Amino acid sequence: MTDLLAAYRHSTRNQAEIEASTVCGCFNCTQIFPPEEIIAWGGIDAASFDDPDALAALNGTALCPRCGGETVIGDKSGFRIDLDFLRDMNEAWCQRTIIRPKKPIA
Repeated sequence: MTDLLAAYRHSTRNQAEIEASTVCGCFNCTQIFPPEEIIAWGGIDAASFDDPDALAALNGTALCPRCGGETVIGDKSGFRIDLDFLRDMNEAWCQRTIIRPKKPIA
């Protein structure tokens, strides 16, 4: 789980890392694709739209070109981008539901 937590931290504010990667994957839809397919970035302040230098410095979060999820990680993160890894990430971060028993009413 420690590796999955470390990998998860590479899924936000990852624009520079994604642009430096040769392959990316989404752990929501488990698709693999080149970073050039990413055309949308989240976490960008609308006040910066008119200032290209400010936009470049923001380091947005990649949005998956297949499903739109903010769950993209690139190989520049140091993690392997393959189906097994993406499935493990999906199970850890996208599929788990915790159901807690109701507390008794006093």
